[in-house]
Amino acid sequence: MDNNQKSKEGTDQSDLVSEDGKNTKSVLCQRCGSKVLCPGIAVFTENELFLPSMRKKSGLSNTEGSVDGDTLAAHWLVDDMYSFENVGFTKDVGRIKYLICADCEIGPIGWHCLDDKKKFYVALDRVNHE
Repeated sequence: MDNNQKSKEGTDQSDLVSEDGKNTKSVLCQRCGSKVLCPGIAVFTENELFLPSMRKKSGLSNTEGSVDGDTLAAHWLVDDMYSFENVGFTKDVGRIKYLICADCEIGPIGWHCLDDKKKFYVALDRVNHE
């Protein structure tokens, strides 16, 4: 995979991804600025995942009717939940837990399937980089 290519959302990752595919900058919450990941922790991956629209944690577990959201392809992949600096998890939604900011509880910023204990995805379009 060419790390210098643009994702389907149009975000240029060339300044965010190192030659070995890891994040070169800190990953921060878009709302409060809390650090989610330190540089060099996550690996860039492209995997289409549906994330509900961003909102407070209390609104994520509402499963009545259809859920507004986005299918995002560009993600940071983390293989250990203890690698995060600051992340929270929603209650189970089927076999999925959504990742949220532990400080301000905005999210989801990412996705984790309970069937695979080693894959935590953080959407590039749902976080800031510094």
